[in-house]
Amino acid sequence: MLRDFGILGVVGDTLLWSLIATAALTVILQGSQNMGLSRLSIPFLVGTVFTGNRDRAVLVGFVVYTIGGWLFAIGYHLVFLSVGWATWWLGALLGLLHAAVLLVSVLPVLPHIHPRMASEYAGPTVLRRLEPPGFLGLNYGRETPICTVASHVVFGAILGAFAGAG
Repeated sequence: MLRDFGILGVVGDTLLWSLIATAALTVILQGSQNMGLSRLSIPFLVGTVFTGNRDRAVLVGFVVYTIGGWLFAIGYHLVFLSVGWATWWLGALLGLLHAAVLLVSVLPVLPHIHPRMASEYAGPTVLRRLEPPGFLGLNYGRETPICTVASHVVFGAILGAFAGAG
């Protein structure tokens, strides 16, 4: 431990490394999208829950997504505290679990709760124009699961590596 600023230092470090980990996750996911490997944009999907304006959805989604990154990072840190240690590989394993839950459980259920997403059973309508991601997000590209897992593993590895740095 390099320094000891008490609880405020721990909170500050958690927020800082959570922001850095979320930025890394975002760079990987958005880079994958820009390179044509995946069409998944989590900030866009989150933003369209709140607004039908597609341009504004990206901004709103990015803000909510960043806050979500902080909240998920707090969950990771709670796991590190409960086991009594943190390493990059424990964080990477948590990231792998996080990605698996997202790909296997959350994305397939999303059309049933997202107000602007078509379902697998009913095609698009005037209000529900977004394509459903499907199992493993495969409707958004064959490489989507790989990109999603990679980004979440990096997210967790950063958190695990730097959880005890403060």
